[in-house]
Amino acid sequence: MASLFHPLCGSSPSTLLRLLTSNGYPSLQRLPQVGFALTISLALSPFSALERVLMGLKSRDISSMDSPVFIVGYWRSGTTHLHNVLSQSPEFGYISPLASGLPWNILGIVRLFRPLLEKALPEDRHVDQVAVNPDSPQEDSIPLASMGAASYYHGLYFPKRFEQNFQRGVFFDQDDAQLIEQWQRYHVHLLKKVSLEQQGKQLLIKNPVYTGQIHKLRQIWSKAKFIHIYRNPYTVFQSSHHFFSRLLRELALQNYENLPLNDLILDSYPRMMTALQSDSAQLPNNSFVEIRFEDFLTNPLQEIEKIYHQLELPGFDRNRDRFETYLSDIKGYQKNRYSFPPEIIELIESHWQPFISQWGYEVPFYF
Repeated sequence: MASLFHPLCGSSPSTLLRLLTSNGYPSLQRLPQVGFALTISLALSPFSALERVLMGLKSRDISSMDSPVFIVGYWRSGTTHLHNVLSQSPEFGYISPLASGLPWNILGIVRLFRPLLEKALPEDRHVDQVAVNPDSPQEDSIPLASMGAASYYHGLYFPKRFEQNFQRGVFFDQDDAQLIEQWQRYHVHLLKKVSLEQQGKQLLIKNPVYTGQIHKLRQIWSKAKFIHIYRNPYTVFQSSHHFFSRLLRELALQNYENLPLNDLILDSYPRMMTALQSDSAQLPNNSFVEIRFEDFLTNPLQEIEKIYHQLELPGFDRNRDRFETYLSDIKGYQKNRYSFPPEIIELIESHWQPFISQWGYEVPFYF
């Protein structure tokens, strides 16, 4: 059974109502979630308004912030694991679970009621066994979706318009200028707030969507650095299908039968990877590094040192023990395993063969 608390609890009333009216009515069984989200949104709105005023007074030009380090890679390529490991360095700031859930109230309600709010956090991420604790770094997709930026999460919430919201949130509808400007505005506002909450530390942000948006991010953050992690495409396909299916089960406010998940995954992967390769080719050597997920699992410290060296980041030696401790603590974690029927293999290879060949991958074989 889905939790009563839905990510849209972090929206403003106007954003929530706009999403509901533009994406179709929720199913009857999800009305309690919608009603709870609207109640929470209305209750928080005075505090959200006050925080916006305070942000206007405190706001600083982003040139005074260090450009973030972005972790990119298609869904289920290892971005979360890499994010969790690198965030063990106290020199990085990141989006906390509470900041992700209540983006309009990061500096007020979240600070005042942190111990109480932390009790409402889920035990894991729903899609795997990765634990969620008060210090788990989060991507910015959910808070941006709650704030009103175009997001594929809107497709997960409202699957009647899944394809349209996916295309808008990932590809901006063929570079729609209005959508891009709106996303930029919310993106900058969110990261300014997180920077204040994180005491001005350089932010470490991960988001699979940014795999195809490096050029747009560099237009905002001229000195941003990027870490691309890639994984066996066969596993990525099966794991991505599992990922979206599990999130739909948890987050969808409408019925979601017969969604073309296979087609969306098959089509979006090469499109995002092609954009990544084009955009990264224009970057300075110290602004982009690429690692293989399987190498990161086998020799994590070696790969972390490679990241620090390539991107000219300070602090690897200072934080080596922290990385080692975290990696030791999660040593028993069991990844999901998948089967690969012949028809799935043929489907993947018919769409993704250039990347399979480029990286030298084969069909995984699990004992």
